[in-house]
Amino acid sequence: MTIQNIDVAYTAVATAENGRDGRVSTDDGKLDVVVNPPKEMGGSGAGTNPEQLFAAGYSACFQGALGVVARKEQADISGSTVTASVGIGKTEAGGFGLEVAITASIPNVDRATAQSLIEKAHQVCPYSNATRGNIKVELSVG
Repeated sequence: MTIQNIDVAYTAVATAENGRDGRVSTDDGKLDVVVNPPKEMGGSGAGTNPEQLFAAGYSACFQGALGVVARKEQADISGSTVTASVGIGKTEAGGFGLEVAITASIPNVDRATAQSLIEKAHQVCPYSNATRGNIKVELSVG
């Protein structure tokens, strides 16, 4: 896979202190959170974790991509939601990997239209484009 040249419109900057058991903040101060490994991975679970932050970002970005597609298709996605479930686990090679399940609820269109919209949104979404070919991403209509 080749890296695409893009016309950068915005750059987010975040800094982590003490890795998965510390703090993450953005340079503009809008995000400043304690991160801890989840209890399922032997941590305290007291703070958020990188997988939750990734799920939040992916779901918001995918919802935005869905809006772009819906405007082109003239589809009514009002009242829709997108949920991203991010799993982390050990890989066969001994490291760690991620997988994502995206579920979209689009109440004002039929199931076939909803499926078509999320498949098209998956081609537009920057998170989907960044992860394509790297991690398993499953799409479903809920």
